[in-house]
Order: sequence, then structure tokens, then C-alpha cells
Amino acid sequence: MTIWLRYLNGADIDELNIGHAEVIEAVESVVAAHGRGETVFEPRTHLVPDNGGTGHFNILRGHVSTLGERGVSGVKVVGDFVPNYLRGLPSEMAMLTLFDPHTGVPLAILDATLITEVRTGAMTAVGAKHLARPDAKILGHVGARGTAFANVTMLDSLFPLEEIRVTSRRPESRDAFAARLREVTTTRVRAVATAAEAYDNADILVEASRLEKPEPLLRTAAVKPGAFVVPYGTISAVELDLLDVMDKVVVDDWRESQSGRFGALRAHVDTGRLTEQTLYAQLGEIVSGRKPGRERADERILFWHRGLSILDVALGHLILTRAEAAGTGTMLQYR
Repeated sequence: MTIWLRYLNGADIDELNIGHAEVIEAVESVVAAHGRGETVFEPRTHLVPDNGGTGHFNILRGHVSTLGERGVSGVKVVGDFVPNYLRGLPSEMAMLTLFDPHTGVPLAILDATLITEVRTGAMTAVGAKHLARPDAKILGHVGARGTAFANVTMLDSLFPLEEIRVTSRRPESRDAFAARLREVTTTRVRAVATAAEAYDNADILVEASRLEKPEPLLRTAAVKPGAFVVPYGTISAVELDLLDVMDKVVVDDWRESQSGRFGALRAHVDTGRLTEQTLYAQLGEIVSGRKPGRERADERILFWHRGLSILDVALGHLILTRAEAAGTGTMLQYR
């Protein structure tokens, strides 16, 4: 029996012109499926090569029963190499393979670099949709590479923002990021020199820094009543007492929050400041209607997402479905 699979490179995926609204919808749908128990995924694992600490690989594996007629399974490998900008490369490059969960037959191989970027931004957006104040006016965003563009533009599409403030360690990076944002939004965009300036009186605070060692860029005092906070950098950039002022702490998945060596709230989990008892909910419980999201305008709410493999599978399936309809990609003979 001859088996064919579809290979989709970055250019193939760009040709499909999949918009933010479609990405957010697909992510929100799979988050709801997670809340209903209709997904399966294993804890992420890390491969840390002997490379002097320049980067590592994340391996994510997941299955979504609600996709297509039979469900879809997938495995993604994504590199996390911060110094790649020195080589003109993205800091995160990824490959996703999709499988038929009933036969094990491979269905597709996809460049998942864009998937990794937009799925992270979409998760931030879905969290904000349910947990941020709907009248949020000021967005403060720390970090200018990788997922930053999707974070900001997707939030901008959902809220009546009046100002977007962005910063990063290198002036040329934040200035270029601000310029890129001004090309796609009419919202005022400011590149500021420090995280404190970005977060001052902000309604939505996103910490997506690329630190090499812990440093408190997002300070507890910056979080005003009613604020929505999303810290998800690989290395902690928040203060240990951040959770003390939060009315609700929400994660994408509690088991994932406890796993691995990295994560914005790794120290909070390891020291017992964040436990299953102090956690308010997993986002899927809120999106699926099992728990309420924001209930008061003055609630301070924190959402920590580490990146679930089921989001990659859902977006991979969306891309594959569109590619099949358009005849896009290269068919490869598997056997």
C-alpha cells in the first residue's frame, strides 16, 4: 500500500493567508475541548545539547479528539536559541508532524515556526478575552522577538486599546518592533526604554522577555486593581510576591505548570507559592463554562501559559485542511 503525506514549508503556509481571527477561534475551541477532557497530551520534555548553553529543544506531544472525523495526533520539536538573532535566524524554529491516531499513519510534516508564534499569541488573546477587562485601554509588553508580534496584534484586535507600549533590552530591537506594529495598527505605539515605563498604569501587562538569568522586570507594585497579567518568559522576570496581590491565578494546564526546568513562575511552584490549592482554574475550565472568568472590574488576574501541544495540533490541522483544499504543499511518498 502506497502512503503519501503532505509537506508544508513556511512559504506554503504563508500562501494560505490564515488570519488572526481563525487562529484565535481554533485555539479557543481546543482550549474548550481541553476543559471538557477531550484532549490527551504528555508532559513536555527538554533536550539540552552540549552546546555551551546557547539553547535547547522542547518536545511536545498531543492529541485532540474533536478535530476532523477521527481526531488528530501530533508531535512538535521546537528549538529555543536566544542568540539566533546574531545569525539572522528566528530564536524559535519548529517542526510539526501530524498522525492518524487510529493507524499511526503520518499525515503531514509542517514548518511550525509560524504556528509556534501565533499559537502563543492566540493563547494570550484567549486568556485576555475571558480574564481581562473588556474596556482595557493600555497594553504594556516586554519582549520584541518571537511571539511578541502575535501577542500585541491579537490583543489589539480584541480590545479598544488607546496605547501600546513595547520595550526590549536592545534599543534597535524595540524601535524596529514598534515600527513594524505601526504598519498594521492605528493604535498609538510607543517604544519605551524600560519595563517600568511599559507597565506604568497598564491594563494588560505581558512579560515575554528572553532573559538569561532571573531579573524582576515585572514588579508587583506595577499591577493596579483590574489589571490582567501574563508572564510567560522562559526565565523568571517577576518578583516572588507577585501572586500575593492576585485575586485569581489561572494556568493553561496545572500538570504542565509543574513540569520542566523553565517557566516564568517556576520559582513560585518550586517554593510552594503556587499550588493546586491556591490556583483558581485552568483556562479550559473557564472557556468551557465550568468556572467563571473575570467577575469584577477591580480583580487582578494572572494567566500563566507554558504552551500546550494541543494548540500546535489544532493549528496544524487548520493549516492542513486549508492546504488540502487549496492543493498547496508537496506530496511525499512515505512508503
